[in-house]
Amino acid sequence: MSRPPRIEPSGDVVARVASTALTLPDAYEEDAWTGVRWRVRNKTFAHVLVAQEGYASAYRDMTGVTEPTTVLTFRSSGDELLTLTHAGAPFYQPPWSPTVVGMVLDDDTDWDEVAELVTESYRFCAPQKLRRLLDQ
Repeated sequence: MSRPPRIEPSGDVVARVASTALTLPDAYEEDAWTGVRWRVRNKTFAHVLVAQEGYASAYRDMTGVTEPTTVLTFRSSGDELLTLTHAGAPFYQPPWSPTVVGMVLDDDTDWDEVAELVTESYRFCAPQKLRRLLDQ
């Protein structure tokens, strides 16, 4: 039995995340194995993809949700990481990294919050020199 074709995130969702991610110093966008990711110095600080049946998905494994779901993964640390990993929906913590948080992106998404989370994730991944540029 063949797998269904990959569903890619909508252009609108990608554009909304990119509108924050690509304003950050030395950040760049690239296609990932699925979806789109934003990186700084070869470190991924944001990744948008669609969790769907037929493909490995931490989101689907954790929630049992079977319909295609657009998710954003990003990095976090400290009190923010603790808060987000215990907040419940729309947040979840994939088991493959202690510093990665996932978030469902849907009609209820607070895009100002997404912008803050993507920026903080960038801070987590960027070298100190680039983090200082954000503070200027």
